[in-house]
Amino acid sequence: MALAPKLSNAAASAAADAVTALLDDGYLRIYDGSQPSTANTAITSQVLLAELRFHSTAFGAAVNGAAEANSISPDASANATGTASWFRALKSDGATAVFDGSIGTSFSNIVLSSTSITAGETVDITTFTYTQSKT
Repeated sequence: MALAPKLSNAAASAAADAVTALLDDGYLRIYDGSQPSTANTAITSQVLLAELRFHSTAFGAAVNGAAEANSISPDASANATGTASWFRALKSDGATAVFDGSIGTSFSNIVLSSTSITAGETVDITTFTYTQSKT
């Protein structure tokens, strides 16, 4: 018989809360190019476009496995010009990756009105939801 665990809403919420707590005072780095295969994969030719900061309590409590980010400090001056395609969320040490995700104008982990980022401009994220898979 194949292993096919399925989480309850309570278990998915507990898992989401554990993951998002790792981001307290952490970083959200936005890149261009291809998203690496895992969050443990080193960044190579991708360009850092912007770096934002999570606050001391990065996310609210998860409901049914989904946690909404609290306000995220904007990057007042983007690092580079490019097309945002993915992000890496890191712990407060700025070195330990927690997870990666996609950025787009729809159907992405982070949805932006435009994925075009220009060096020196402000980059702000108003809505970001982390959803823990239940399967």
